[in-house]
Amino acid sequence: MKLPPLPCYLIGLAGLLLSSCQLPPDARYSSSGTVPGVTIRRAESVGGGSLFSGAQELNVPYRSGAINDVARMLAGLPGSSAPAFHQQQMQALWQRHEYSRGQKVRAWAATEIADLRSQSSLFYPFSGPDYLFAHELFPQADTYILCGLEPAEPLPDLRALTAGDMAAGLDSLRTALSTIMSAGYFITTDMRRDLQATRFRGVLPVLLTFLARTGASVESVDVVQIDGTGTPVLTTAMGGSAPGLMIRFRSGLGGLKKLFYFRQDLSNGSTRLGGAFLTFVAKQGYPSALVKSASYLMHDEAFSNVRQFLTQRTRGLIQDPSGVPYRSLVDAGLSLHLYGNYQGTLGIFSQQQPDLIQAYQSGRHPVSNVNFGFGYLYGAETTCIMVARRP
Repeated sequence: MKLPPLPCYLIGLAGLLLSSCQLPPDARYSSSGTVPGVTIRRAESVGGGSLFSGAQELNVPYRSGAINDVARMLAGLPGSSAPAFHQQQMQALWQRHEYSRGQKVRAWAATEIADLRSQSSLFYPFSGPDYLFAHELFPQADTYILCGLEPAEPLPDLRALTAGDMAAGLDSLRTALSTIMSAGYFITTDMRRDLQATRFRGVLPVLLTFLARTGASVESVDVVQIDGTGTPVLTTAMGGSAPGLMIRFRSGLGGLKKLFYFRQDLSNGSTRLGGAFLTFVAKQGYPSALVKSASYLMHDEAFSNVRQFLTQRTRGLIQDPSGVPYRSLVDAGLSLHLYGNYQGTLGIFSQQQPDLIQAYQSGRHPVSNVNFGFGYLYGAETTCIMVARRP
């Protein structure tokens, strides 16, 4: 099986341009124009201050309520405007995930990482648009920070699409989702091949699909970037790829939540300790962290900055062997609990970890069984989950 250089994927579809007509509740704004055009002007701090600084004018094509309708359609939920065939196929894909991993992952997380789930923020580097497993493991988080190399592109207006465009886009969406529903991770190269042939590109529709399928009600989407102080700001970068997204949503588990996605190269040349991106993550306090199907990039010194951040500036880390090397977790003095039965990684990777195999055999750390696969090692009999905590 061909695996990705990064565990992410691309897809697109929606009748919006990456933004809705709402700002955070701690900001006020003035608007002008009539539907379908609304202009949001500079946000002004109120009370405790706005999440954003220096927000520029944005042209918002639709009412905010439309974004949740689009999310439900993409997800193929009953009662949405999705074609019946798409609803049937999406339901089958979702049931496949539920029976193979979803229920098992949630049960495991509820008992084994309850302390880490209590953190208000989750940092998920190398994630791409995989909100699915972020939610399955950390449903109680209020802030999710995802990142990858996949772009957040402007999306086509559904009204301008032909029936053929729509059918091709929905078919590509189902094809892309079938891998994560079966194996638990994305194959980036396959998805790019599938999706670039259609009008539907970008990570937003993937995120919307997962949000709707996990019971969220999407309230707004804004295009954002991180300024030099590590603060997210609204941006007018509507043409081509956007730097990032902030999705505000509600779920049955609590109040208003935020999901950030940033197109971020995590190599040392682009991500510095103390730089804008990691400063933004650090402002969340000591978040919990998740790393899965990360192509063993942090085994290379070219990714030492993000590796050091994960071992020193997070409350705890849940990962498979493709994340931080086992030896780095030990050297950082983290407390480890191992799950599964690690026997080495897939043969297409050179980053075997004999010290990790020995750790499973020696009793150096607690070892517990797990009844589901995780990451590239998607078979329960050979999988590996490492839970590292700050002592």
